[in-house]
Amino acid sequence: MNDVARVAGLIRERNRIDAALSECIRRPALPGRLGDWIAAQVFGIELEQQTTARGVDGRFADGRTVNIRWYLKRDNLLDLREDGPDRYLVLTGPKAPQGSAGAVRPLVIDAVYLFDAAAVVADLRARGCKIGVASSVRSHLWEAAEVYPRHNPEFALTLQQRELLALFSHQP
Repeated sequence: MNDVARVAGLIRERNRIDAALSECIRRPALPGRLGDWIAAQVFGIELEQQTTARGVDGRFADGRTVNIRWYLKRDNLLDLREDGPDRYLVLTGPKAPQGSAGAVRPLVIDAVYLFDAAAVVADLRARGCKIGVASSVRSHLWEAAEVYPRHNPEFALTLQQRELLALFSHQP
């Protein structure tokens, strides 16, 4: 009974926090919506006003479409679409160690990846892999797409962008 009461109290506390977050972002405080909002603030993405745009969360200033994902751990899986956007911007928590299915998944951003959607889909097709939910993307493609914390000359972040992303990293 003590565990039930404790969980009920923690859920009430979480509901208060989620309500405060929703007030800030003007959307439900779900990880995907929070990730969309954070990415829009940090990268200047214009979010779609209608959530009916399939596979497109917004646009970069140059007009390229983007689908934003916030995965609470990086396990090299990516939800993709055949008729997807130009880019996938992926915010991730820590890299998942083997056998970590039941581990805690904190809302943190340890790394950011910017994938060229067509290149990822082409790689999967060439290997005969499925394209859809939880598509297995090879490690070297993740490494090539990393724009934070490593520097990537193809998508260089400003000092301000790096500082904003660092606000969401693991705190000691």
